[in-house]
Amino acid sequence: MSGTSEGPTPAADLDRSAVTESDNTYRKSYEKTDETTDAQTAPATYEHAFAAAALPMAMVDREGLVTAANEAFATLIGADQAGLPGRIAADLVDLASDARTWHAYREVLRGRQARLRCTRRLKHPDGHSVWTQVTIAPLAKDVPGVLISVSDISARRELQARLRHLQMHDPVTRLPNRTLFFERLSAALEAESYEQSGTGRIGLCYLDLDGFKAVNDTLGHRVGDRLLAAVAERLTRVADEAGFARAGAPLVARLGGDEFALLVEDSTGTEQLADLAESALAALQAPFDLAGQRLSLSASIGVVERHAAGTTATGLMQAADTTLYWAKADGKSRWTLFDPERNAHLVTRQALSSTLRPAIERGEFVLEYQPLVGMGDGRLSGVEALVRWHHPEFGTLAPNRFIGLAEEDGSIVPLGRWALTTACRQARRWQLDHPGEPPIFVSVNVAVRQVWDSDLVADVAETLAETGLAPHLLQLELTESAVMGSAGRPLQALQALSDMGVRIAIDDFGTGYSNLAYLSRLPVSVLKLDGSFVRGFQYDDPGDRPNPADEVVVEAMIQLAHRLGLTVTAECVETSAQASRLRHIGCDTGQGWLYSRPVTADRISELLDTGTYADAPAGKP
Repeated sequence: MSGTSEGPTPAADLDRSAVTESDNTYRKSYEKTDETTDAQTAPATYEHAFAAAALPMAMVDREGLVTAANEAFATLIGADQAGLPGRIAADLVDLASDARTWHAYREVLRGRQARLRCTRRLKHPDGHSVWTQVTIAPLAKDVPGVLISVSDISARRELQARLRHLQMHDPVTRLPNRTLFFERLSAALEAESYEQSGTGRIGLCYLDLDGFKAVNDTLGHRVGDRLLAAVAERLTRVADEAGFARAGAPLVARLGGDEFALLVEDSTGTEQLADLAESALAALQAPFDLAGQRLSLSASIGVVERHAAGTTATGLMQAADTTLYWAKADGKSRWTLFDPERNAHLVTRQALSSTLRPAIERGEFVLEYQPLVGMGDGRLSGVEALVRWHHPEFGTLAPNRFIGLAEEDGSIVPLGRWALTTACRQARRWQLDHPGEPPIFVSVNVAVRQVWDSDLVADVAETLAETGLAPHLLQLELTESAVMGSAGRPLQALQALSDMGVRIAIDDFGTGYSNLAYLSRLPVSVLKLDGSFVRGFQYDDPGDRPNPADEVVVEAMIQLAHRLGLTVTAECVETSAQASRLRHIGCDTGQGWLYSRPVTADRISELLDTGTYADAPAGKP
């Protein structure tokens, strides 16, 4: 018989069950004990890590007092670690030295700002300084206070300083370069720099070596670099001597190429800058001995001295550059002081030059006409066309203000073409309006550049054909310096114009080359005596007499001209006594204020109705 039945649990099974329950209970007990141990040992572990860390650290409570600091922190600031708790943290890492950092630090302490990072230079008790980066951050949420960590960045700062020095200094002369110079200049011109102390003035000597390019071209750049370095040494010595017994020496900088600058902050006036410029020139006069080469050179210096208030770095450099240009133009090897009046004239000149061509297109130029009067009969025989510029800003300008500029930039060609066409058209109009009077000629000034840069012969032929003016009623005036010695194209042009029937006049005769032998071979029909000769005939007191030498020279020139088949016009006739004497010695035509100032075309029309200038009072037609 077989079967199963339930009965008591075997002993072996009881033992196994007990062991399992006991093991579970032990495991739970062990795990609980392990968790408790971790929680108890964690603070101790962090404290050990804090103390052993190589990074200087300190814990600070919300009142700003140190609660703990590691040994690295104490070593960095040179303090006793045991004495750090309770000390004011801001004093240890210099957080109160500026208001902005101090405010940010207080905000972190109060929990209103997440963190603060700043750079501080901490002074060690043994005397050396350490550049540090200080970081302040809150501790855990439930832990009051902040953690200050400090990194020594002295090596990085030193590297940055070396790199900045390389960036801000010229490798050839080791002087401050253009970048550092402008940095110093801009700082010196800031209001807080000069308002609190000093003279409130600034000075600059802008120096350029004369003929340095020839050294590089002939001896090579290596010798040129040595010369620049030697110049830098001498200028530095000059600056050091100038700074003796003063607050500081002038800054010497190389601005590029062979240009140097000496910047004087808190200058005492132009005399100080003049002395500095003189010393610099004197220092460079002695020859330079460079590797067997004995070189001499000179320098030109532009000097500017003014109030710092209202001055900009750009404005100061522009003034210095302009003044240096003046020193070069005045003969080099000298210094020149900035002259506001001269600069204003230069600025005006530049403004005129830049607007010349547009002004021609806008029709801002007009012609006025000054009568040419026969000395024998006192009748109007011709007029000289004189161009005027009705400038919208500077008013009416005489030719001496802009003709030179027009010749420089080439705008004299379109301007001269306009003047020629306008004058010929007006002369033809007078002829048509006064058919009963002998026609008068018109004299037009021509610049030598018009001959070179345009086809003057073609322009004249086209103008005469267009206006209907007869060639003999046109006279072209060229200065003596432009005509004498002419060859090639200019001479061919003059000959072609003369063959056409146009009269050629030499203006300002007697002040240029006066090559009388060459005069006989030129296609010239009129000589216009310069006004300086005619003024010698002027005298106010009836008892006075003109200089006999002036009379002899003028009379000789008139006789010579007549023998060559030329007529003579005297310019600047202002008195009846002058006119009488000129008439007596045979002068053909007179021009000047005795007869009329330059007037409009309408006024010439009125004069044609009378036709005579005999006994005309001075200054009035």
